Amino acid sequence: MDGEHYLELREDPVRFEHASSVNNVFFDDANKQVFAVRSGGATGVVVKGPEDRSSVAFRMDDKGEVKCIKFSIGNKILAVQRTSRSVDFINFIPDYPFTEFSQECKTKNAIVLGFCWTNWNEIVFITDQGAEFYQVLPEKRSLKLLKSQNVNVNWYQYCPGTGVVLLSTTVQGNVLQPFAFRSGTMSKMSKFEIELPVVPKPAKLSLSERDIAMATIYGQPFVMYLKHHSRTANSPGAEVVLYHLPREGTCKKSHVLKLNTTGKFALNVVDNLVVVHHQSTQTSLIFDIKLKEPDCSVNTHQPVLPARSIHPYRIPLAGPAAVPSRPPVPCQLYSSSWSVFQPDIIISASEGYLWYLQVKLPPTVNLLQDKGKLMDFLLRRRDCKMVILSVCCQILEGRERGRLPVVATVFDKLNQVYKEYLEAEQTYAVVMESGPSRGGAVQKRPIRTQAVIDQSDMYTHVLSSFTERKGVCHRFVIAVLMEYIRSLNQFQITVQHYLYELVIKTLVQHNLFYMLHQFLQYHVLSDSKPLACLLLSLESTYPPAHQLSLDMLKRLSTANDEIVEVLLSKQEVLAALRFIRSVGSHDNVSARKFLDAAQQTGDQMLFYTVFRSFQQRNQRLRGSPSFNPGEHCEEHVGHFKQLFGDQALMKPSPV
Repeated sequence: MDGEHYLELREDPVRFEHASSVNNVFFDDANKQVFAVRSGGATGVVVKGPEDRSSVAFRMDDKGEVKCIKFSIGNKILAVQRTSRSVDFINFIPDYPFTEFSQECKTKNAIVLGFCWTNWNEIVFITDQGAEFYQVLPEKRSLKLLKSQNVNVNWYQYCPGTGVVLLSTTVQGNVLQPFAFRSGTMSKMSKFEIELPVVPKPAKLSLSERDIAMATIYGQPFVMYLKHHSRTANSPGAEVVLYHLPREGTCKKSHVLKLNTTGKFALNVVDNLVVVHHQSTQTSLIFDIKLKEPDCSVNTHQPVLPARSIHPYRIPLAGPAAVPSRPPVPCQLYSSSWSVFQPDIIISASEGYLWYLQVKLPPTVNLLQDKGKLMDFLLRRRDCKMVILSVCCQILEGRERGRLPVVATVFDKLNQVYKEYLEAEQTYAVVMESGPSRGGAVQKRPIRTQAVIDQSDMYTHVLSSFTERKGVCHRFVIAVLMEYIRSLNQFQITVQHYLYELVIKTLVQHNLFYMLHQFLQYHVLSDSKPLACLLLSLESTYPPAHQLSLDMLKRLSTANDEIVEVLLSKQEVLAALRFIRSVGSHDNVSARKFLDAAQQTGDQMLFYTVFRSFQQRNQRLRGSPSFNPGEHCEEHVGHFKQLFGDQALMKPSPV
């Protein structure tokens, strides 16, 4: 079981003074900061955040109990709520006076439930009677009301990532009114109703703030509702209902996550996975809304993996809750003192820790038996490349029968993502080449995620080592290589020559020359210069490879120089001459190269024929059979004279 923990607390927690030594601990989810507040004479505040690990500490006048405290974006202005009617502000901008100024809510008799910073100098007060949107003017130490909305409010939630505030309205609290904040504007979005569980009359349910969370999943904003059913023998387990919250249009129920149990739950979102923590069993479930269950309706989801606990975590000696005289102590997971914040934060106020939750992918490999589904799951995760490559190796090493269809499915899933990236890169290149269109959006270069497994990755980490493994049926090895090439061709991806080379080397290693001949004859292996050169190197082992190589080079039509070099290296000088004539290159080739090759054969008549051929060329092109000094053929002229005498040299034709 220890190797099956697919969730863990990151090893770099934020440490702060635990609850026993301070009056209050607050968390600001916009800046991901923890405020430890200690009162007495003056109010001491220590702020800890994930980026700047050094403490930010300061003192304020003690003007009453702190109900809420948050920095604006960039730590420029501090807002503190001490009363139910007003919020106090302190400038932290360099060269501005460190003095407080205050703003009372405008609505008569309203109670301030809280506030949210939407920009470094913009803030919204949420009252029981609506929302008031202000611009903070630090130089004037005052606020300017930009816009307000009147609506009865039970509670509210804010999602910093989308800039949306959600207000709970009506008696049952299940009619939610969202507002969007962006660049000094406040926009009213379409309100929607959360569908509450049916309970026997006359009982009535109301929507609790604890059962609602807001998150961004796969780039889309969602409202997550933890739906508890009545505890009867026939009642279904709890569910997490996801409502899609578009900026335009109505918010609609889009996904239902089946928990199949009851009890106390908490929600996180990690790497686009919805994580549901269950306190009584001290386990967590994960859901991927892009994975469709074959036996479920379109938008109903079962957990991707079996329930498992978060990996055990030990509090180090340096931690505020540790005792120096003993070793690190185990952290109490799923503690009742834990507070969970979106998207991936867990805070233990009693121990003085803020952790980031993260997914460990290697343990998921053995928990998800369906390799196609496993690949769909892994391809959507952030740090997936090496795990995916290890899964490919694992599948190829498996001993189960009928695994080639599984291999084909995996290759197709990988190459679909690979192809999408190549097409995006091509589109980007075309747009950049044509220049920006007038008034058009700036084209962003596609990001190469770890899910893009290219041919080099497969060759280096999977296929190369697979072909060298002992005890594997060579026919299966070749079938796997050809399956990968088939998949690349299916997605119209140009196959790199080193994959073809791997096929050829494997065929030669097992003396499967007839299969090699068929692959080349029927163009299963695409023509390329590197491939032709490899075939040439195989001639001593397989003599027909020489002609196969020449045929391939001829088909390429861009490899004339290579063909000449091959023929000359084989001392087939006349064949090389005939070839350059057939392609119309006779007038441009180097005479010296051919004369060298002819002389090296020791065949005097061959040398005579080649020499006379180039003399005739010179006569036709320049009106003289003589070689130009720049052709460096003096040695060959002397050799010709030595063999056949001066009288055998061609004489210039009369004009």
